[in-house]
Amino acid sequence: MRLNFRLIAFLSLVSVLLVACQLGQATNWLLASPSPAGVPTLPAASSTVSTPEAGQPSSAASPLTAQEDVLVALYERVSPGVVAIRSLEASSLGSGFVIDNEGHIVTNYHVVKDAQRVEVDFTSGYKAYGTVIGTDLDSDLAVIKVDAPAEELHPLPLGDSDQLKVGQTVVAIGNPFGLSGTMTVGIISALGRTLESERAAPGGAFFSAGDIIQTDAAINPGNSGGPLFNLRGEVIGINRAIRTTNFTSSGEPLNSGIGFAISINIVRRVVPVIIKTGHYDYPYIGISALPELTLRAVEALGLKSYTGAYVTQVAPGSPAEKAGLRGGSQPTSIQGLQAGGDLIIAIDGRPVKRFDDLLRYLINNKSPGDTIVLTVLRGDEKIDIPVTLGKRP
Repeated sequence: MRLNFRLIAFLSLVSVLLVACQLGQATNWLLASPSPAGVPTLPAASSTVSTPEAGQPSSAASPLTAQEDVLVALYERVSPGVVAIRSLEASSLGSGFVIDNEGHIVTNYHVVKDAQRVEVDFTSGYKAYGTVIGTDLDSDLAVIKVDAPAEELHPLPLGDSDQLKVGQTVVAIGNPFGLSGTMTVGIISALGRTLESERAAPGGAFFSAGDIIQTDAAINPGNSGGPLFNLRGEVIGINRAIRTTNFTSSGEPLNSGIGFAISINIVRRVVPVIIKTGHYDYPYIGISALPELTLRAVEALGLKSYTGAYVTQVAPGSPAEKAGLRGGSQPTSIQGLQAGGDLIIAIDGRPVKRFDDLLRYLINNKSPGDTIVLTVLRGDEKIDIPVTLGKRP
């Protein structure tokens, strides 16, 4: 069977991606903004939440002591809002956090996959059963509803992932290997990454999840679904996966300094709809594209640009086909890669350097039924193509 070029490249990446949730005592780890019309989004951080600046030590303190004090104060303030989650059906372990005073808890879909009820463990020692009320396989999100006393519910403030910069310090708190309340520190290593989603696309491949934060904060099995914080104590991501090739003798993956988190602006957009309807519909164009262009691919395809999202395939009956977008159809010197496809260089006037840029813009700003304008290079011609978005099938 011949695999297309994009699929080969993508499978090589996915082969070392592990979701960071723990499956009981098993010896192997499995694949550990404006809102849509009429749809509310979760609010940003509350102005009543104290920030590290409010309790920083005096100027006489050393920089090291000051940093320690900030981290200690952050942990004491936000850790009561972080929970450990046990899936009763699958015997898996993960993390989550309280998002409102009504008892809604956000985690990863893969933590509660195939579960209806879960055990939720609070840092105080209080435990309660929770019900999975909605899931989103595309971004790997789930919402649990738990009945707990008001004093156990400590909603965490949400930040704005559009304001993040590479190099910022971040903090992860979760339940790695069942060690609840574990805190690790790192930086934002990259922004706008793309991972495979948890939902299969027509034809057997999987849709892509975008706007992913890369971090070197230690994330391990059991961290899945837990919050990633900035130093103000705002949640800026939900820890989802690690990339590693290192394992213990019992098959447990070892952190390699490459972890991934779902950006909080996706959460703010998706979770209110999940709470209301149980699911969320993502915008859909209906194309397959190279994740990025190598020099060899540029030469083989005869492209006039080194950047952009090259369209390898257009799904039959999709919005892309109806709009007239073209996929590759002519053999090249690279097996499985065909020339003649459109090269998308902008969406609604915003530059597209890689497929990641296109996906990030779509999922954070657009909904099914919206119309976008794709600027493409087709040979020597530059064309603007309007596309009316559908919803992922």
